[in-house]
Amino acid sequence: MKVGKFLLFALFIAFFTLAASGCKKCKGEQPRARITNNGTQKASVQVKTSGGNTININNVDPGTSSEYASYAPGQVTFTITVNNVNYVKTTDISTCYQYDIAIDRANVITVNGTDRND
Repeated sequence: MKVGKFLLFALFIAFFTLAASGCKKCKGEQPRARITNNGTQKASVQVKTSGGNTININNVDPGTSSEYASYAPGQVTFTITVNNVNYVKTTDISTCYQYDIAIDRANVITVNGTDRND
């Protein structure tokens, strides 16, 4: 009888573990980024990956947002250009993250990273 209860408990734990791991929204997808331009000038971002690939999101008009662009994980350099001024940020990027690059009315830039599994 004790073996049966132990086996039932072990099956319950295994089922719960599998169910919890299946709840992830993102399953190894590439990271992605977009620009939300609340500034006064067009904005662009170049995303250069450690593998040498480059993704460009160009000429995002004030008051608009770009679509998300995906790129390879690893060390990534973001070069954000507003009003012919470059802002550079290098960081390590993992799969399943998305980055919202926001530009405010004073052309101040903030970058917020979000785990898509949260």
